Amino acid sequence: MSKEKKDQKDEVSTEEVVVPEKLKSLVSEIEKMSVIDLAELVKVLEKKFGVSAAAPMAMAAAPASGDAAEESAGKSSFDVVLVGVGEQKIEVIKVVRDLTGLGLKEAKDMVDKVEQEAQKVKEGAKKEEAEDIKQKLEGAGAKVELK
Repeated sequence: MSKEKKDQKDEVSTEEVVVPEKLKSLVSEIEKMSVIDLAELVKVLEKKFGVSAAAPMAMAAAPASGDAAEESAGKSSFDVVLVGVGEQKIEVIKVVRDLTGLGLKEAKDMVDKVEQEAQKVKEGAKKEEAEDIKQKLEGAGAKVELK
């Protein structure tokens, strides 16, 4: 295991996780997957079981302003789309990484692609969650649209 991966593992969990015998083979397979594959797996499971893997938001979302509030009034789910990065690219990468659970490289790649094409940060988010994500990204200097 590389020193960088070991350091990341140490940061994520400081205690040993006990895996029940019946889940060991499943956990073993998941450990072999890439971050991209894991993100896809989470999306599939969310759709299949109608749940969200997102942590509950502790902050109340700021109300939308102007046209966005009028446009979003009748919708129940939104896609949060990153359309511009601004001058604080590193801050935007940190927020994208935090929101999506992607690794540093994957989050950087997503932010880099925004120059060519808008990138979905979150699909099918509830209004409050979408507005909270938008607020966090805009706080880092990004330009975001809710669709």
